[in-house]
Amino acid sequence: MSQIKRVVIVGGTHGNEITGIYLVKKFERSPNLIQRSSFETLTLIANPKAYAIGKRYTDTDLNRCFLSQDLENPSLSSYEAQRAKVIHQTFGAKGSQPADFVIDLHSSTANMGLSIILGNENLLNIQLAAYLTSISPKVKVLYSTTKNQERSHLDSICQFGCTLEVGAVAQGVLDAALFQETEAIIHVILDYLEAYNQRMPLPVNDTLTAYHNIQTLDYPRNELGEIQAMIHPRLQFRDYQPLHPGEPIFLTFDGQEIPYEGDSIVYPVFINEAAYYEKGIAMCVTEKRDLEIKNYESPW
Repeated sequence: MSQIKRVVIVGGTHGNEITGIYLVKKFERSPNLIQRSSFETLTLIANPKAYAIGKRYTDTDLNRCFLSQDLENPSLSSYEAQRAKVIHQTFGAKGSQPADFVIDLHSSTANMGLSIILGNENLLNIQLAAYLTSISPKVKVLYSTTKNQERSHLDSICQFGCTLEVGAVAQGVLDAALFQETEAIIHVILDYLEAYNQRMPLPVNDTLTAYHNIQTLDYPRNELGEIQAMIHPRLQFRDYQPLHPGEPIFLTFDGQEIPYEGDSIVYPVFINEAAYYEKGIAMCVTEKRDLEIKNYESPW
């Protein structure tokens, strides 16, 4: 691939996830922090209206508005649909300032730690993820790819890039440690891209451990759609930890345990994410995989 010429750092895709918003504001005050010699770095508050009112979104989730059929649909007139079109027309492949790499900053009420979410398993993304995990054992790599299925997330406007998901932190709240750790990861990514452009690749581990999303689980509900059980206390905050068949995942209001009914060990993430209640998601279920970086070929 050709050199990275423009990187875009995005905060506020969700207006109540303010770690990314305040990092973008910091970078806008001190742009020299994110500039590198071989590429331009720009910043974006993706959903300023939602941020102004302290909500995730105003009309609909901006991070689900980037399917090509939606971007091309003139009848979609919600605020977030219009913002998605503006962002795509600016930073998309055919935009006025096309991005070569996107870093979309998010935070979670789930115990996601420092998670790098890859929507595209190309070699650059994989090598970057391997480098990040090699310098920080706290970094986890999560795949959100689905074969032959278009993604609706903001980072899909660009072939190369990632979403940073950090937590646990409450919506609308800043956590100083997570703020600093997120900023540090951003600088490492920019330094890696600089080295990539200069054809001086930084050393990476031979093997990358990653967690591949295979399904989502909803809370038990009654015929009215009302939740009938909670995340089991033994599972709460155990994102990326092994879950064995038969272990409890839910607890009903009268104390009955509901076990995981799968037939293999899995690794739940986004456990009890506050923003996912409306989406009918109690957790995402992943498989743990080890990838050989040297001979890596994307399965998609």
